Parts: sequence; structure tokens; C-alpha cells
Amino acid sequence: MSMCKRLIGFEPVFDKSSKVLILGSFPSVKSRLVSFYYGNPRNRFWKVVAQIFNEDTPASTEEKISFLLRNRIALWDVVKSCEVDGSSDGSIRNYEVADIKMVTEHSPIELVLLNGAKAYEIYTKHFPDIGIRAERLPSTSPANARFSFSEWEKALSEFR
Repeated sequence: MSMCKRLIGFEPVFDKSSKVLILGSFPSVKSRLVSFYYGNPRNRFWKVVAQIFNEDTPASTEEKISFLLRNRIALWDVVKSCEVDGSSDGSIRNYEVADIKMVTEHSPIELVLLNGAKAYEIYTKHFPDIGIRAERLPSTSPANARFSFSEWEKALSEFR
């Protein structure tokens, strides 16, 4: 059995105008290397949300934060800290969940979108009583061959 050190995720991005909360599971290796969400250039996240909001894909962390806040999107991961092998959601263990209510109690969140099955699984297990509509979307990960742009577009269309 290999020893695995505990990793800590990122702080949430949100403000008092955020209406949609998008939750991933936990940052990938490439995201951890660049210290920000969806740092793997092959991950579809930034291209997809930019296209839905009819904007250029943000490149820098500052541009990404600005994009999120301008479009009233909060972004976080459902897992605050854990042990994980590489970037595999299936290997997430001994996790601590994020304090999702810290965002939902300080922003008028109307919809929680879960980026992938693991985020949805952990969210529904630990936050069954949050009282905000939640929807599971196909993961934007490059490992997900069944990604659907139309599902993301439908989910975010009311917030454009």
C-alpha cells in the first residue's frame, strides 16, 4: 500500500451576485500545477462555458475569475481535501467536503450544477437538504467520451 499525502483544493470563486454554482469533484494534477480550476488544456470546461455565454475563452486565472463573476457563476469543488491518485475521481478517498453553504448563504444561488458523476455522488450524499435545484451534467474531463455540449447549454441557457 502506497502512502498518499492529503491534498487541499482551491478556494471558491463567487460574489454576492452569483446565481449558478458549478461544482467539480477535486482539482486534477494539471489544475493543481497551475493552482486554478480546470487547468488541463484538454478539459472542455472553459471552452464550453465561454461558448455558451458567447465570449472568448478566458486564458489567465484573472480572465477566468472575471468571466465567472461577470456571468454570475460561482465555481468550487465539492471536495475540500482528500487523498487521490493522480487525477482519478475513482481514487478519491478520506475526503472532507467543502462548506457549500458558505457560498449558498452569501449568494443568491438558484442552481447547482455538478460537473460529473463523482461530484454529483458526493454532493447528494452530503448536502441532501440544501434546498436549491441541482443537476448532474456530463463531466468536461478529456477522459469523458460521452460529453454533451447540449446538456451544458440547456442547463446554463436561463442564465445567459
